[in-house]
Amino acid sequence: MQNESGNNISSRLDHLPITSIHKKVIAALAIVYFFEFADLNTFSYVAPALKKHWGMSVSTIGIVTSCSFLGMFLGSAFGGWVADRFGRRNAIITNTVFFSILSLLTAFAWDPVSLGVLRFLTGMGASAALVNANTYISEFFPSASRGKYQGITIAVGLLGIPLTAWASSYFVTLGPDGWRYVFAWGALGLFSIFFLRKLVEIPRWHFARGDFTKAEAIMQRIEDTVRLEKGELPPITEVILKPKAQLKTGSLIELFKGKYLGRTLILTLTWIFQTIGFYGFSSWVPTLLVQHGIELNKSLVYSSLITIGAPLGALVGAFISDRFERKWNLAVSSIVIAICVLLYGMTFNPVFLISFGFLVNLVERVFSSNLYTYTSELYPTEIRATGYGFTYGIGRVSNVLGPIVISYFIIHLGNMSVFSLIAATWIGSAVALSFGPKTNKRNLDEINSDDPIKVQQSSVTVK
Repeated sequence: MQNESGNNISSRLDHLPITSIHKKVIAALAIVYFFEFADLNTFSYVAPALKKHWGMSVSTIGIVTSCSFLGMFLGSAFGGWVADRFGRRNAIITNTVFFSILSLLTAFAWDPVSLGVLRFLTGMGASAALVNANTYISEFFPSASRGKYQGITIAVGLLGIPLTAWASSYFVTLGPDGWRYVFAWGALGLFSIFFLRKLVEIPRWHFARGDFTKAEAIMQRIEDTVRLEKGELPPITEVILKPKAQLKTGSLIELFKGKYLGRTLILTLTWIFQTIGFYGFSSWVPTLLVQHGIELNKSLVYSSLITIGAPLGALVGAFISDRFERKWNLAVSSIVIAICVLLYGMTFNPVFLISFGFLVNLVERVFSSNLYTYTSELYPTEIRATGYGFTYGIGRVSNVLGPIVISYFIIHLGNMSVFSLIAATWIGSAVALSFGPKTNKRNLDEINSDDPIKVQQSSVTVK
C-alpha cells in the first residue's frame, strides 16, 4: 500500500544499489548520446568542405548553423512537454528514430536551402532526445550518485565527437560529395532502438500522474530484479513533504510561479551563455583554422585531437559531481574555460592550439555533465522535462543569432574579438550559477519542497 506522503516511490529509487538494471540504462542511453553528440558536430566538420565545393560563404554557413539551433529550441521545448505528458521512455524512442532518419535524409541535400531545412528538423529530434535522456537518468538513479552516472553515460556518448571528427576527416577527402557520408554516419543512431525498447518507464512519472497501480507494479519489478543480485534491500529514509498545490503536468506557466521563476531565470541565462560560448568555439574552429592558411585536412585533424578532451572531461565531471556541490563545480569550470579560450585565441602555433583547445573541450564537458544533472534537479516530476526542455531550448535558440554575430565579428573585427566574446559568455555563466540552490545528495522531491521532513524506515518492502 502506498504511504500517505506520496514519496515512497522516490525514496525507494534513491536507496537502490547500482545493479545490472542501472547498467543497461547507461548502455542504452550512451548510444543515444553518442549519435546525438555526433550530430551536433557534423555540420561544423563538413562546413569547410561545403565552403570549398559549394562555394558557401561564411554568412551562409552561419545561417545554416542557426537553422540547426532553431530546430533544437523547438525540439527541446516540445520534446520536454511530450515526455511529461506521455512518458520518458516513449519520448526517447520516438525522438531518436526521428533525428536518425532526418540525418540520413540530410546526406541527400542538394543546395543550402534544403540543407538548412533538414538541419532544422534533425536539430529538433536530437535536442528532444537529449533532454529526455537527461531527465530519465536524473529520475532513475539514486540521489547520492546521479551526477556520477550522468557523467559516465555522457563520457561514453562523447566518444561520438572525436570518432565523428576522424570519420569526417576521411569522408571529406573522398571528393566533392564525400561530406554526404558524414550525415549518413550520424543516422546509425537508429540501431539504438534495439536497446531503448528494453527500458522501463520511470515509476515516479506514473505516480506524479496519479497512476499509483502502474507506478507500484514497475517499482516492484525493479526491486525484484535488484534483490536477485543484491539480496534484501537497505532501509530507506523517506522524505515527508508538506501538502502542495497540484501542478499541471507539462505546463509552461508553472515554470514562472513561486521559487521556480528564479530557477528558470538562472538556468535560462546559464544555458544561453553555455550555448553561445561552447558552439561559438567548437562550430567555428575548423573554419577559422582554414581561414588562417591551415589546410582543410590538417584543420580536421587538429579539431579531432582537440575533441579527445570531451569524453575525458565528462569522466572528470562524473568524479567530482557528487563530491562537491554541483553549482560550484559549474561556476569554477566556467571561469577556467574563459581563461583557456582567451589563451587559445592568442596563438596559431599547432602545439598550443591543440593544448588549449583540448583543455577547453575537457573542462566544458566537466561543466556540461554537471549542468545536465543540475537542470533536471530544479523542477518537480510534473514539469521536470518541460522545465529542462524550455531552459535548454532557450539556450539553443539564442544561438540562432550567435553564428551570425560571430561571422560578423570574424569579418569586421578579427578572430581575437570572437574569443573575447566567448570568454565573456563563460564569465556570465559563472555569475548566474552562483545564485542557484544546492542539490547534492538530496532527494528530488526534497529539493523541490519548502519544508521536507525525513523519516527513517526499517524496511523498503511495500506490498
